[in-house]
Amino acid sequence: MLSLLGFLTIALFTYLVMSKKMIAFTGIIFVPIVFSLIGGFGKELPGMMEDGVLLVVDTAMMLLFAILYFGIMMDSGLFDPVSNKILRIAKGDPVKIAMGTAILALLGALDGDGTTTYMIVCSAMLPIYKRLGMNPLVLATVSILSLGMIAGTTPWGGSATRAISVLGLDASHYFVPFLPALLGGAIWILFTAYILGRKERKRIGHQLIQQVSANEMAATTEMGPKTNRKLLWFNFLLTVALMITLVMDVIPLFLLFIIAFSIALIVNYPNLEKQKKVIKEHAGNAIPVVSLVLAAGIFTGILQGTQMIDNMAGNLVSVIPESLGSFFTIIVAIIGIPLSFFMSNDAFFFGAVPVLAKAAAQYGIDAIEIGRASVIGQSIHLIGPTSAPLWVLLELIKSDLGKLQRFTIGWILLSALVMIVLSLLTGALTV
Repeated sequence: MLSLLGFLTIALFTYLVMSKKMIAFTGIIFVPIVFSLIGGFGKELPGMMEDGVLLVVDTAMMLLFAILYFGIMMDSGLFDPVSNKILRIAKGDPVKIAMGTAILALLGALDGDGTTTYMIVCSAMLPIYKRLGMNPLVLATVSILSLGMIAGTTPWGGSATRAISVLGLDASHYFVPFLPALLGGAIWILFTAYILGRKERKRIGHQLIQQVSANEMAATTEMGPKTNRKLLWFNFLLTVALMITLVMDVIPLFLLFIIAFSIALIVNYPNLEKQKKVIKEHAGNAIPVVSLVLAAGIFTGILQGTQMIDNMAGNLVSVIPESLGSFFTIIVAIIGIPLSFFMSNDAFFFGAVPVLAKAAAQYGIDAIEIGRASVIGQSIHLIGPTSAPLWVLLELIKSDLGKLQRFTIGWILLSALVMIVLSLLTGALTV
């Protein structure tokens, strides 16, 4: 009975979200409440909901201040010098341009927002692609892989945030052991950009490439307001210190981002009225995600408190051959790829991942590994029908969905395989 109620909860939630009959925030709260009442858990419901919210409150706080922090960094032009340098070094060489696109996209994805990343990369690099006649799908592929790598796996990115919150993980314990694999993945993306750039160089030919001068490249960088260069070094050093402290794991992540954001706000905007304005501007990006994390806590609290998830996991384990139990982490990483493509992130992480994690526990596999495995397929989600930033990218590069998917899907699947291997080699995933 409890297993049936659990599967009906996830099925109805997934249907309501994917059919756009409910937004994720309302669906993830009301659907489990309804089925828990049907199961006779009315009296215990408030306590279960409270326990669930307490489980994710640290993650919600971390996410709120991480988004605010990186919003200030983007506004300050922290990554503009990198963009300008890339264009000057490239000098019309498609290989250098493609690799520069990857570097810019990897940095731009730090704020966790796909739309912002695509707009940064396209505004800086697309004019050069057009001038040289490079295929804009190369830009799209490199940007998607970079966004999936960074925004899809960092604790302040939307995907990992969902996994961390719904599984009740510690963000630092999730992220720090994952770093070597992510660094290896970033190198793989640069290598992929190199291969794609080599193909474009061969297709375009040396004659046209030589016609594009360094001055023309520099001219394309003169976009947007002038950056306050006095603050660039401060913001750069502050961000480096933030990352070093994050890796050292000496302070909870949410406290680290609260402190870093406070320092960044005071130094970049000494005027009190301007500080209030900046917070209001970036709160619009943070509040929807933070509220969703808190709602996910309610969802998790109910499914755990009613023991629906335990019964669902038991049924799932019963259909998997016992000989494959030790490989369950890899199984999750593999099946997460098609599920991430067809399902919204809310449906996948809040619906499927908790059940997979509970099933994994019966094989002695820690939920933190399931959290890491579940985000590996996030690049393919970015070309799926439920990815909102995808439509922004298609409009920017003037392409259609089918053409983009045909061009990128092979590279995305190969990159997911590479990430699985890297995760196994570095110990982020075990068998």
